Amino acid sequence: MSMSIPALIHIAAALLVGPDGRTLLVRKRGTEAFMQPGGKIEADEQPVNALARELEEELGLVIDPAHATFLGQFSAPAANEPGFVVKAEIFLLTINSDVTPAAEIEEVIWIDPTTDGDLVLAPLTRDLILPFYRDSLTATA
Repeated sequence: MSMSIPALIHIAAALLVGPDGRTLLVRKRGTEAFMQPGGKIEADEQPVNALARELEEELGLVIDPAHATFLGQFSAPAANEPGFVVKAEIFLLTINSDVTPAAEIEEVIWIDPTTDGDLVLAPLTRDLILPFYRDSLTATA
């Protein structure tokens, strides 16, 4: 009996929204695709705590986990690990502070969520998170 369950990468990631409604994407060094900031959840970690740790490591952004709104769990093919699936716990965070790329982050960019910013986007960001955010914008409009 062959098990063809894809290898999972379990992450916590943020839909980070600035005061002007734009959303923050990051690109890791040596890769092309922009994606939501975040990272792998350690075995003994709550997803929101993993997110807080990764945001501080990658962006110098200190958040109060109580301010993160859980949006749901999204799965998509991993952008940088062929054959892997990313299972992402996504949290909405509204921030009003500067971010600085650190750790493995090479570039950060704020994009208008109604566009793709003419960027190469990770499947999770392109196919799930940005459409989800767009839908939420039109729902409240």
